[in-house]
Amino acid sequence: MNTPQTQPRTATNVLHNEYQRSVADYWNTNQNDPVNLLLGQVDGYYHHHYGIGDVDWSVLDAPESERNDCVIRELHRLEHAQALFLLDQLGDVKPDDRLMDAGSGRGGTSFMANERFGCQVDGVSISEYQVDFANQDAVKRGVADKVKFHFQNMLDSGFETGSMRSIWTNETTMYVDLFKLFAEFARLLQDGGRYVCITGCYNDIMGGRSRAVSQIDAQYICNIHPRSAYFKALAANSLVPIQVTDLTQQTIPYWELRAKSSVATSVEQPFLTAYKEGSFHYLMIVADRLAR
Repeated sequence: MNTPQTQPRTATNVLHNEYQRSVADYWNTNQNDPVNLLLGQVDGYYHHHYGIGDVDWSVLDAPESERNDCVIRELHRLEHAQALFLLDQLGDVKPDDRLMDAGSGRGGTSFMANERFGCQVDGVSISEYQVDFANQDAVKRGVADKVKFHFQNMLDSGFETGSMRSIWTNETTMYVDLFKLFAEFARLLQDGGRYVCITGCYNDIMGGRSRAVSQIDAQYICNIHPRSAYFKALAANSLVPIQVTDLTQQTIPYWELRAKSSVATSVEQPFLTAYKEGSFHYLMIVADRLAR
């Protein structure tokens, strides 16, 4: 597998500014976040995103000694369902193709992609902790020759032009400039290659960020983009949307269950408020790269 490095990747040349350093520090130091760790321990797939689908509310009726475990498993099932839905959109991927997981976290969806398609998968993260965790997991799974995780910046990946059949971002675009990001993806994708994005975005038809959206920004040190910005940035970079799916109603049950769980934090209510008032949308955008 080709590697993207022409010089050693260090924090100095991977992290471009103070904001990126603060984001990397957030993920490097939140190593024991139970939302990610407890759910990942259910079956070994560690996700850093949220869930979709109908909740089995009977988990709340389980005996007290079993209830927490049942809720954790149900939350993980919903997150796993979201990742499966994303993979369904990647197109006709062949075993000799190459995929990129931009903002790969601890690697859950990258492993799922390799299992489904049998192809190479390169995960990218600015968190050195996440990269080390995921690479160790790849070794344990026996797929380190096919699934690799890189400490690098998805705005400047270093991979070869036209080397990727498909690229996805799963709740990671709110940390970067969309025009720069999609320019890099347009460079990396083959002609006709597929990009899939699942993201939260604020509804700029209603104006600027609502109070609830601003609270989410503050919690995760991110900069949630307006919905319109995605389509402007895609159009500017030869990426043509072929499908847009509003997942907002499908993700609300996940947040309602999480609010009743042992892993609840202070962020569940802002998410629920923003979704229900219409100031925040949970979208999936599928786009293909125009021929050069």
